[in-house]
Amino acid sequence: MSWGELVGAALLGAERRTPPGGSVEALLDAAAVETVRRRAGLRPAVAARRPEPAPDDPRPPLPPAAARRLALLLTDRPGTGGGGRRGIAPDLAELLPQWLAAANAHGYRAPAERLPDLLDAARARTDLRGRALTLGGPRALWLARLNPDWGFALRGGSGRAAGLPVDGTGEPDEAAVRLRWEEGLFAERSALLRALRRHDPAAARELLAGTWPTERAEDRLMFLDSLREGLSGGDEEFLERALTDRSRNVRVTAAELLSALPGSGLAARMAARARSCVALDRTGEPDRLVVEAPHECDAGMRRDGVVPDPPPGRGERSWWLAQVVEAAPLDCWPEHLGGRTPVRIAALSVADGWAADLHEAWARAAVRQRHAEWARALLGKPSASPAAAPGDPAKLLTVLPEGERAEWVAEFIAAHGLSEAFRVLGVCAVPWAEPLGRAVVDALEIARDAGSYPWSFSGVMGLAERCLDPALADRLAPLAAVPDESEGGSPGAGGYWSEAFQRLVATLRLRATMLRELEPEAGGAPAGGRAAAGPV
Repeated sequence: MSWGELVGAALLGAERRTPPGGSVEALLDAAAVETVRRRAGLRPAVAARRPEPAPDDPRPPLPPAAARRLALLLTDRPGTGGGGRRGIAPDLAELLPQWLAAANAHGYRAPAERLPDLLDAARARTDLRGRALTLGGPRALWLARLNPDWGFALRGGSGRAAGLPVDGTGEPDEAAVRLRWEEGLFAERSALLRALRRHDPAAARELLAGTWPTERAEDRLMFLDSLREGLSGGDEEFLERALTDRSRNVRVTAAELLSALPGSGLAARMAARARSCVALDRTGEPDRLVVEAPHECDAGMRRDGVVPDPPPGRGERSWWLAQVVEAAPLDCWPEHLGGRTPVRIAALSVADGWAADLHEAWARAAVRQRHAEWARALLGKPSASPAAAPGDPAKLLTVLPEGERAEWVAEFIAAHGLSEAFRVLGVCAVPWAEPLGRAVVDALEIARDAGSYPWSFSGVMGLAERCLDPALADRLAPLAAVPDESEGGSPGAGGYWSEAFQRLVATLRLRATMLRELEPEAGGAPAGGRAAAGPV
């Protein structure tokens, strides 16, 4: 009887057909005999070459408590069976990025037995990859070569895994760099270019220029984007040549990069165009701006990256004006507008309804040029209506120093509450500064007392769990009590708020514990022995 006949009879079942041999026992006996025969007939495979040993990782190991914490965080990540209703328990998956950042700040290496889970977590969440591969170090890359599922680590998707080939002295190996650039896959070449750009911007630019004419348009675009890092006047000549590229997207990107160089020829040309479009009203209202948007998108404007066709719903002249003003250096305006500061310029009235176009273009220019004075002027006072700010306030805030950013957002929340706060909170440094944390907690308490349900603020509450200073946990504990329900209030809201604040307090305490576990003991010894079990 063949193996296939045995399998077919077993799958069909004795109730539907009498099995071969006349009974189930006879079928099982025949299967056992056939199994032994098949196994005995196997020929040994040719022994494969054993992989090279994993490289050494000289970094210190995690303290024992922190190593146990990492195991818990990796076990609880989504898809590993740790889900379900949260209740008052902290969300460990949301704490993993912060834990990885803190561990990397100490320079630890991951336990070898955790590398598979670490790579699986990084595969599932792209936001973890950079930090996970840093903690995994060279052994994570060695292991990734043995499993196609972890190929992302070798492709340099995090921008760091492929690294820069170095010689025995630690300097870039020019021959190896050239070989990888000429023969590598696109992701490998992209990662190589970015790594070289960080080490030697001019060398990276020369490497790219050497093969530029033979690259595909989509590759040229991606490679060109890597020049954003370390952009300087030395890149201008190369970028000017890219303005005549046969790909429109490449031309637009090159123009965008040149406009971020205030001293570039393109910036000067755009400044001249912008000044010809915007001027003080000389007819009787000197504190008013008049705008004469371009009447055509000529060849020179197209060469400098101005896209002629507007998006649906937008007028051509408005579209061209916005691009010209956005690409002009912001420092050209004070002298052109009577020596006024950016604050006074932003406050000028604008004739004929061009204010929104002009201010939004200035806002995008402030972000592109990282111009704090202009960003500050366009953001205005935090107490002003959010609708009054041009562009994206969150992007403008990223231009300001961290402390000033936190103060602006704290005052914004104090004036407007939490309904518009989620985006601007997301650009603040972690942990939140004390005034910002206090403003968020006060606003949450006000929302609770007003009878709202906590899930109306779930986004802010989630940010608070990850970003509030853990030292605030004890001050927040009284808010976790169930308040008396007010007459006319939302039924059951007090209980839900109590649960939300309990979770917030538990998360802050867990974060404090996690950070303590990562601290080395005095003298550099691991901080092992501290209880690893937290309120999870």
